[in-house]
Amino acid sequence: MPHFIMEYSANLDDDLDIPALFEKLNETAIGTGVFPIGGIRTRAVRCEHFRIGEGDPENTFVHLTAKVGAGREPEVLKAASDKVFEVFTECLKPIFDKRWMSIGFEMIELHPERNYRMNNIHQKLADK
Repeated sequence: MPHFIMEYSANLDDDLDIPALFEKLNETAIGTGVFPIGGIRTRAVRCEHFRIGEGDPENTFVHLTAKVGAGREPEVLKAASDKVFEVFTECLKPIFDKRWMSIGFEMIELHPERNYRMNNIHQKLADK
């Protein structure tokens, strides 16, 4: 973990460079030293149907959710959240400066007893 899930309005297709943004997000998550590399997942959900504010079709949104495993100190998660949001907004700034845009981010800590995972990518990375 984290699992980054980015929802975005379909009217951003021509402006949003998702592969470049995801590369930066993953680099940032790794750079925090808080998250195991093999647990990082990043994906986008294009929202075809949306209404923002008063309904102006030129309004846009991008919302990023980071789901993380439980057990880290609150200060550690806050510092990681601050860094992710800083990089996320920095990447979106060129669009934000020319379009009406809402940017959101939340980090959610998953319940330790109701979060199930199976992952062999950690082993692959350890074998390198």
